[in-house]
Amino acid sequence: MPRFSLIALRTGLLTLTLLACSGLHAQIDTLYLANQYSPLKTVEVKINGQVYNADDMGMVVLSSPAGEVVIIAEHHDTATVAASQLTSSRKVTLNKQFTWKDLLTPMFYIINGGLWLLLFIVFAETGLFAGFFLPGDSLLFVAGIYSTELAAEIPLIGAGGGDLINLLILWVLISVCGILGNFLGYWTGKRVGPAMYHWKDNFFFKKRYLHEAHEFFERHGALAIVGARFLPFIRTFAPIIAGIVDMSRPKFVFYNVFGSLLWVFSMLFAGHYLQKFVLNQFGFDLKSHLEIIVIGIVVVTTAPVIWKVFFSKKKPAGAA
Repeated sequence: MPRFSLIALRTGLLTLTLLACSGLHAQIDTLYLANQYSPLKTVEVKINGQVYNADDMGMVVLSSPAGEVVIIAEHHDTATVAASQLTSSRKVTLNKQFTWKDLLTPMFYIINGGLWLLLFIVFAETGLFAGFFLPGDSLLFVAGIYSTELAAEIPLIGAGGGDLINLLILWVLISVCGILGNFLGYWTGKRVGPAMYHWKDNFFFKKRYLHEAHEFFERHGALAIVGARFLPFIRTFAPIIAGIVDMSRPKFVFYNVFGSLLWVFSMLFAGHYLQKFVLNQFGFDLKSHLEIIVIGIVVVTTAPVIWKVFFSKKKPAGAA
């Protein structure tokens, strides 16, 4: 009888411990907050009137509430979720309202326009002269990460193409748009250029600048056209200037085609295969850290220009 009582006591204590642990666990929930573009990282949100700060993964830990959970974040529609539907690490997606900053976000174009908007942007960045603010390099890199989804929008391919086939088709389509955009810029410059040689010199314009630019494009056509593809802002105006100074048409055609193919290939394939490598080797999903990619690409592509403008030493007058 005493032995039976001891076993019963141990069983009762174990049961109470398990109940207490389960009850404690039920008091804590972890929410993963995101919008249609990315996780809501390091932002302040209100959940049932109480302020929480999401971490750099978009995670929020809160006491398990009753009834409905109301989530409020700046520039997002309010989201309401029944507490009964909450589970550990439940993902809640809020709809982000449009802000002008979205125009600098590659995922904004991928989600809202897909492949066809991507093709138009690559064309417009050099063909319509108004796309200098568009995220060309980072957009192509992200397009490589989402190449399967983008290629699926092509009617004849759908979801049946493999990774390499998808990338090759996107490479050709995007490159063609880049080539056509540059041709339009060059043609526009050719139409405007002759008249500029008859302009009078003023504070902003000197005729000798045209002759110097013409000489530069004839000497350094590869650097001017191919290199400009990898430099934000500059790639928008390089083909126009090439047309204004009457750069040799065959030379422009060659470097335009080569530069576009090289630019699209490097960004597209790098995005796709770097994502797979990092995910397989380190378990790090680049899709959840696209803002780091954007910043990194902007720094890498603009650093040479900044260095040239601010730090390159000019030759003293009379130097050989």
